[in-house]
Amino acid sequence: MIMKKLKYIGILLLVFISFSCEKNEIEYDTTPSGEMAEFQLHYMVPVTATSANNITKVEINNKLVANIKAPLSTYNAIPNGSVGRFYTVEPGLVNIKLYQGSTGETLVYDQNVTLLKGKQNIFVHDFTKPPVLFDNGYPYSKNTTMNTDSTCYVKFYHFLYETAGVTCPLKLQYQYINPVTSELVNIGQPILFGETTGWQKIKIKKEIFNSSGSARVDYRIKVIDTNGTVIGDLSIRNSSGVYVNYADFWTGFIGRRYHHVISGMRAAAPASAVRQFTAL
Repeated sequence: MIMKKLKYIGILLLVFISFSCEKNEIEYDTTPSGEMAEFQLHYMVPVTATSANNITKVEINNKLVANIKAPLSTYNAIPNGSVGRFYTVEPGLVNIKLYQGSTGETLVYDQNVTLLKGKQNIFVHDFTKPPVLFDNGYPYSKNTTMNTDSTCYVKFYHFLYETAGVTCPLKLQYQYINPVTSELVNIGQPILFGETTGWQKIKIKKEIFNSSGSARVDYRIKVIDTNGTVIGDLSIRNSSGVYVNYADFWTGFIGRRYHHVISGMRAAAPASAVRQFTAL
């Protein structure tokens, strides 16, 4: 008798659930991402890298997208977390507000930018000026090979300041040392402040053959005059106040893509550096 009652109860529940699903369809109010403006926000204002200068609240069109729980730290970017993440917003005129302070109470940036459909990178480099916008270059091309690839990709950006409030007037040629020939190889064309080289191939000679593939890549920067002639290495003031020729290195992984951004001040504190962000 008990088993029969349980059986009938089960049948009634199934009928009720079926009826409920038919009468209350679950719908999701979504917009295809292909129709949206997708963006990453880079904070490149030449300030000292301390927590007091972190952005502790970010509003896009007056909607909160980041706060003190996951701040936008100096010389960094959001969304935080996994590679390849973007915020989305309707294309068109977009307002960006950045706040500082322990609770995000101090408004330090309030500017507009026009975003287009698709992926883009927004660079804030001065609290008093509109941001600089770049197409992200997506979808990314790739190399297909029967053996093993030997390429990663770098996109170099020039946001170097000379001193406080004065942008660096130098045209810069980003370079890397070819791991096979040891020759300096240009990465794209020389660029001025607020410009980028676009995505450029970098040759990787991986250190372990039977692996996904990575190797150290050494980078240099030359200064180019108005005639396109190399006039020397980029000289920067280091943290000790001594001028040295720029030289740095990063580990490159085959198939990956990296944003390289030179920022800070060439001839004053805070000292300049190239910051890397992984795009893919």
